[in-house]
Amino acid sequence: MPISQARTIAFDVLLRVAKQDAFADDVLRAELDERVKTKDAGLATELALGVLRWQRLLDCAIDRYLKKPASMADAEVRTALLLGVYQLLFLDRVPAHAAVHESVELVKRARKRSAAPLVNAILRKATKEPLPGNSPADAVARLLPADLPFADGIGIQYSHPTWMVERWLRIYGEERTRSLLQANNRVPALSGYLLNPQRREDATLSLQRTGCRIQPGQLLRDAWVLEAGNPSVSEAVRCGWVAIQDEASQAVARLVAPDPGNTVLDLCGAPGGKTLLLARAAGAHGHVIAADLHANRVRAMRERLELAGVRNVETIALDGEQPLPFEHPFDRVLVDVPCSGTGTLARHPEIRWKLRAEDLRDLHQRQARLLRNALPHLAPHGRLVYSTCSLEPEENELVAREVLGALGDIFRIADPRTTIESVLQESVQMRSLICADGFFRTFPPEHGTDGFFAAVIERRNPKA
Repeated sequence: MPISQARTIAFDVLLRVAKQDAFADDVLRAELDERVKTKDAGLATELALGVLRWQRLLDCAIDRYLKKPASMADAEVRTALLLGVYQLLFLDRVPAHAAVHESVELVKRARKRSAAPLVNAILRKATKEPLPGNSPADAVARLLPADLPFADGIGIQYSHPTWMVERWLRIYGEERTRSLLQANNRVPALSGYLLNPQRREDATLSLQRTGCRIQPGQLLRDAWVLEAGNPSVSEAVRCGWVAIQDEASQAVARLVAPDPGNTVLDLCGAPGGKTLLLARAAGAHGHVIAADLHANRVRAMRERLELAGVRNVETIALDGEQPLPFEHPFDRVLVDVPCSGTGTLARHPEIRWKLRAEDLRDLHQRQARLLRNALPHLAPHGRLVYSTCSLEPEENELVAREVLGALGDIFRIADPRTTIESVLQESVQMRSLICADGFFRTFPPEHGTDGFFAAVIERRNPKA
C-alpha cells in the first residue's frame, strides 16, 4: 500500500525543519500547490504543525518505550516516530493500523530500513497501551514524577521549553501562562483582507471554490477570517486580490495610519503584508519606501507588490542597523523589527524549539539600533510605529524606553487610540489592547490573534 501524499509531505517538511533549520510554514507553502487536493493539504498541515506543537510531549510518550531518548535518534527515525505517535494520540479519525504502517514505510523511504522494526514495535506498543486521561496532555501529565519541578511539568504537558515557561510564569503568573500555553497549541485563525474592493465578488467566489468560508474579523472591521479550504491556492490570493495576514499584524499597519500623499518608510518591510496596507493608505500621490536587509526578500516583496498592482512603493535593500541614506524626512515610519516571534508560536511552533533565552539579549541590541537609526528620519509632527510579534519585555517596552530615554524630550509615546479605534470591531474593548503604559498589545488567548506589541512615537520637539 503506497504512502499517502499528506503523510509524505508532512514527513519531508518535518525533516527539513529538523535538518536544514527551515520554517515549516515556508516549506508547506511551497509544497501545497494546486496539484495537492484540499483534503491532503489539510492533513499534511495538521500533521506537520501538530507534531511541532506537541514535540516535547510526544518525545516524553515515545521515551517510555526507548532505551535512549527519542531526541538522540536519527532525524528520519525520530520524525517517523513523532508522526506515528501524534496520529495515535491526537487524531481519532485516523485508523491506528494506517498510522503505524505508513510511519514504518516512511522510514524505509528515507533509507533507514534497518530501523523499520524498531518503529513498528514502538508504535504497536503505543496502540495497545491507552493513556489515562481525557486528553493526551492530561494523560502524559499523570505519568510524570510527582517531584518534577512545576515549570518542567507544565512544560512537558503543554509542550514548551522549560526556560520559556519559567519566564512567562514570572511575567504573567500561572493562570495567564497556562492560557497562553494552551493557545499556542491551538490551530490559529487564518485571516486576511481585501486588497482590491472592485474584486470583492470575484475574490469571494474564488475563495469559496477552494472550500473556504469567509467570516467577519475578530479584531478589525474590514478583516476576513478564512475558515476551512486552502485559500492560498485560490485565484484571489494568487492574483493579489486578497492578502493573507493575521489581524494583529494588520492592526500594526493601521497604527501607522498614513494620510493620502504622505511619504512613508517601512524599514523592515519584507515580506510586504504591512507595506501593502501602508501603500493603500498613502494613495496614488503618496510614496512608500520599503526596505529589507536581504536582497532575495526584497525581490520577493517587489514581486508581491507588482502582483497586487501597487505602483507607489520603491523597494530597496539596506542594513537598517547602519546610518540610513535618506536626505528627506518621512511623514510616517514603520520599524517592524526582526524579533523572537514568541507571539506567533501557534502559527510557527518550531520557534519554541529554536529560540534560546540568550537570543533575547542579542535581539534587543539589534532592535535598539534599528529604532535609533530610524527616529532621526521622522518629520516634524510625524508618526513612527515600533513593533514586534514578540511577548518579551526585552524586545518591546524596554527597547522603546531605552532609546527614547537617551534622546531627552525630542520624542514621546503617543496614544494608539487616535489611529486604531475607528477600525476596530465594536465588540473589541480598547482597554484590553492599550495598557496603562500606553503601548498597544495583543495577547493570543485573549484576542484570538498573534501576539503583537507596538509603540506609537511622535516627534515632540520639531526643532531638534
